[in-house]
Amino acid sequence: MAGGSKKKYTSKQKRKASKIEMGYKKRGVSSKEAERRAWATVNKSDKGGRKKGGGGRGKKRSKSSSRKGGRKGGRK
Repeated sequence: MAGGSKKKYTSKQKRKASKIEMGYKKRGVSSKEAERRAWATVNKSDKGGRKKGGGGRGKKRSKSSSRKGGRKGGRK
């Protein structure tokens, strides 16, 4: 796996990354780059690994959508 340890990621996040990686490979991206992009995408959408570790209060998990909402059909 790319970068450091993926111990802090849930199994769902790992599955998500593998599906994204397969999509990039299908489009002709090298396997190393596909893996890097896949984990970057998971981190962006899920704010990194979810399993707790270390002390402190931790961060609140945002439940906002990854895409900005708005009125349907644009401006009127």
